[in-house]
Amino acid sequence: MAAFGHTFPFYTGLKPIFPMDTTLAVLIVIFLTALITFIIILPGIRGKMRLFWLLRVLTSLFIGAVILAVNFSSEWFVGQVSTNTSYKAFSSKWISADVGLQVGLGGVNITLTGIPVEQLNETINYNEEFTWRLGENYAEKYAKALEKGLPDPVLYLAEKFTPNSPCGLHGQYRLAGHYTSVMLWVAFFCWLLANVMLSMPVLVYGGHMLLATGIFQLLGLLFFSTATSLTPLCHLHLGTATLHTCHGSAFWITLTTGLLCVLLSLAMAVAHRIQPQRLKAFFNQSSGEDSALDWNPEEGRLLSPRYRSTAESPEPQDIPLSEASSEACCKKEHPREPDCTL
Repeated sequence: MAAFGHTFPFYTGLKPIFPMDTTLAVLIVIFLTALITFIIILPGIRGKMRLFWLLRVLTSLFIGAVILAVNFSSEWFVGQVSTNTSYKAFSSKWISADVGLQVGLGGVNITLTGIPVEQLNETINYNEEFTWRLGENYAEKYAKALEKGLPDPVLYLAEKFTPNSPCGLHGQYRLAGHYTSVMLWVAFFCWLLANVMLSMPVLVYGGHMLLATGIFQLLGLLFFSTATSLTPLCHLHLGTATLHTCHGSAFWITLTTGLLCVLLSLAMAVAHRIQPQRLKAFFNQSSGEDSALDWNPEEGRLLSPRYRSTAESPEPQDIPLSEASSEACCKKEHPREPDCTL
């Protein structure tokens, strides 16, 4: 057995725990890779456009990363308490631990960490997830947790979110999570369309899609707050303490990003009315002064070109001709009549 250390040869050891949610880790890696790629390209841009381009890229990546991250986050409604509570069923032994509850759009996450971690000859460090996404059954996951014999605090909190619980938390939070997730996905597609339109000479419509991105985020928050506020207060007693919940970081960062999108879209609308040429310069688009077509900012349409007036067109110039050529031209224009006199 010494060759295998302190592990039996036919039994696997404890599974390593990743320090964060794998979905969030993948999203962070994707957006960081995109950011690093854009930073590598940055030295090839000249002058002030380098700063403008960097601001656009950072703002756009931040908005997209937030929309996707909060959709998979479990910190929409959070709570944590330190308490002395019973550890296992049919046991009189108590432990001192930190109990945490995180409610997301797709389920709940419950943590139990002992103070200290080693108590009763065991390592008390649990992180259990119970989901209610489409196609998943919350009651089955709770039944499996009972079969595994999880600690009492974890089972107590998980039971409060079951469909048959008198608290009614399952129906309200599940409904709020579904509608909020749909709104965030719509906001994400609006963000994609906004990026496409802002890279084309249709800045006004890009601003409209950015406004839609912020509005759908705020609508998602409205659905979540309305559905959760309809839930009656359910006291969560854990041993000698009571667990209180509040809005988490995902809720507040979504609110901040939604307001940011609305403010940016309004700023673009004002800039389009007052200084359309500077707005085009900020997005690295030609102002149209040297082209044959001119854009009409007064009409509010960037897709309908207006041709230059006759006064703006260059005047025709008279080119002097030599005497021989002028006489030849006169002969062609006024040929002499034949002399019929005899």
